[in-house]
Amino acid sequence: MKPDTPLAAVLLDLDGTLLDTAPDLATVTNMLRAQERLAPLAYESLRPHVSHGSIALLRAAFPDADSVRVPALQRRLLALYREHLAVETQLFPGFAQVLSALEANGIPWGVITNKPGWLTEPLLRHFGLYERAACVLSGDSLPVSKPDPLPLLTAARTIGVTPQRCLYLGDALRDVQAARAANMVALAARYGYVGPLDQPAEWPVTAWIDTPLELLEWVGLDGSAPDRRAGAEG
Repeated sequence: MKPDTPLAAVLLDLDGTLLDTAPDLATVTNMLRAQERLAPLAYESLRPHVSHGSIALLRAAFPDADSVRVPALQRRLLALYREHLAVETQLFPGFAQVLSALEANGIPWGVITNKPGWLTEPLLRHFGLYERAACVLSGDSLPVSKPDPLPLLTAARTIGVTPQRCLYLGDALRDVQAARAANMVALAARYGYVGPLDQPAEWPVTAWIDTPLELLEWVGLDGSAPDRRAGAEG
């Protein structure tokens, strides 16, 4: 159910929510498999694991790897990923319009991800988004990460909006759990990397959205609202 008063800020997960990073992550995962003399895996088999982090992706790609081998594989995977950070990655369709509409109407937006900062910042800078965001919090920005609500609460404090007037959009259970714990509206992206094993029907969501453009309704916009900022040109 939508709140009676439009929300005042939009907070976003990164992988599988704002940016479609799965193509590049699947590519580097298969590059790592090739180094290990293993055949490539189908993109469709890797995509659902991307939002669960590099360890989950590695466990899907190297199911026989033990706890001693996984950290070394992770270091190699992330090094490959840093070299191929934004080859095929793109904004999900509609997000360019969403971000422009939010900015044109003075509605702050930010990114809260569990991705480490040394990957988050260059990725957002590549798309010219780092400077535009009202806040960016990575998985290593604070002592805890999602599903702990602290990153979301910190973001709300940073942008000066009460948590109850923020929405958080993600595509993983921990995103919804963090939003609920922070007393924010918890939206889930059906277009993201949600897999059948995630049991999405059991997630405590406020609502699911099918496209990024649906976010605008939650802040009282329809995508064609006029620019309300003082001195802005039409």
